[in-house]
Amino acid sequence: MTQAFECAECGNPRFLMGSCQHCGSTELPSVFVDVTEFNIKQGFPNVEEALDHLTEYLRAAYELGLKAIVLIHGYGSSGEGGCIKWAIHAALENNRFADRVEEYFYGENVPYASPACQDLLKKRPGLKRYLRHFKAGNAGMTVLLLGSAPRST
Repeated sequence: MTQAFECAECGNPRFLMGSCQHCGSTELPSVFVDVTEFNIKQGFPNVEEALDHLTEYLRAAYELGLKAIVLIHGYGSSGEGGCIKWAIHAALENNRFADRVEEYFYGENVPYASPACQDLLKKRPGLKRYLRHFKAGNAGMTVLLLGSAPRST
């Protein structure tokens, strides 16, 4: 897979969030993609921690000019959807992230090759490598389309 982020100070590959594991820089990295994947389940956060992590990730992604995030929140082991999934859906529907998220698409509503998926790919072609794995949709993920950061004058 192509390197997505590079440390602006030392030039080594790094993650979007946190400090550079090579030089410790906390500056935002250079970005080489317009779509990224964020697994919010990593580290097993509770609901509030997950929403806080998403807020931070959205802030950084928006500032760097990323166009879309494939958010992996899982479906939950109950068979009815997990708490993090439902909390994220509620936050989106209540416009908690409206300052950065222009549109969102629940994975179960965009099965690959469906009209909804084709419309989404027209808006953000970079999503193809992610969405092609969701033949029947994927209730454990949500696609977030980000707006454009305001230009400073």
